[in-house]
Amino acid sequence: MSTLVTGAAGFIGSHVSQYLLNRGDTVIGIDNLNDYYDVNLKHSRLENLTHKNFTFIKIDISDKDEIDAIFKKHKIKKVVNLAAQAGVRYSIENPWSYLNSNLTGFLSIIEACRHNKIEHLVYASSSSVYGANTNLPFRVEDNVDHPLSLYAATKKSNELMAHCYSNLYQLPTTGLRFFTVYGPWGRPDMALFLFTKNILAKKPIQVFNYGNHTRDFTFIDDIVEGIIRVLDNTPKGNPEYDFSQSNPASSSAPYRLYNIGNNNPVKLMDYIQSIENALGMKAEIELLPLQKGDVPDTEADVSKLISDVGFKPETSVQDGINKFIKWFRDYYNC
Repeated sequence: MSTLVTGAAGFIGSHVSQYLLNRGDTVIGIDNLNDYYDVNLKHSRLENLTHKNFTFIKIDISDKDEIDAIFKKHKIKKVVNLAAQAGVRYSIENPWSYLNSNLTGFLSIIEACRHNKIEHLVYASSSSVYGANTNLPFRVEDNVDHPLSLYAATKKSNELMAHCYSNLYQLPTTGLRFFTVYGPWGRPDMALFLFTKNILAKKPIQVFNYGNHTRDFTFIDDIVEGIIRVLDNTPKGNPEYDFSQSNPASSSAPYRLYNIGNNNPVKLMDYIQSIENALGMKAEIELLPLQKGDVPDTEADVSKLISDVGFKPETSVQDGINKFIKWFRDYYNC
């Protein structure tokens, strides 16, 4: 059985691919290797995936014909779709790139899943879909009709598209709303990476919303464990479903949504202190106002993830940051 992992050179995608290979799966990894951030880091992640059961193909998921060919040639059975244009703030500056990757690309993948009778499509959504919601913790049953960025809107669109295909074609789909993922091999545009880099260089770190953010920081190993458990738990339809009692996370179709978060929000200033502790250095802090598109606070209700697949992320922030700092120092020799 072959599992397709899109975004395989990315932060989460490379970790998922490694987990699947370690347990004996055959993995087809695809990525367009774009230059949104350092391409050398993406190549380094791929070098870690050298394995007889791993095949890498450089391709953009919006290329429908090439995607169809890959599904047929490699007899794909399951798909983990992690390819997307990431970044809330970048979506304000470059909106068109999000439509191409997150909408057209997602359509290419889900159409290929439909025509090739894929057993299960698991795809990345985001905690950003909660947008202007202020009731914490965020629950998958909550209304998410008020996104604060185009990035969030494309992720919500993916959930809606997935439901259509689950309903029309009985295609099993599961969307995962990730909460602030961090850890070794992380993205250079994320706070932990930026803070660590600047502190080591004795440069100021930019702290938005005057440091009043809280975030449900989730360690990469916990994210991967959640993805794999969900991948192995294919949703089934429910013909007895009562649509008069419906909510965004449930359906008569084989369709599911889950939060994957640490369920333990941390104040941003405490997070920075944990980085300082790991580095043994103090940060010079530049306090700035809230940026457009940012959500002030996040917290994941993971009760549905616990009840359905028996998993709850538990890595502490200090442990996770320590592992990231060790990787960062080793990788950049600093």
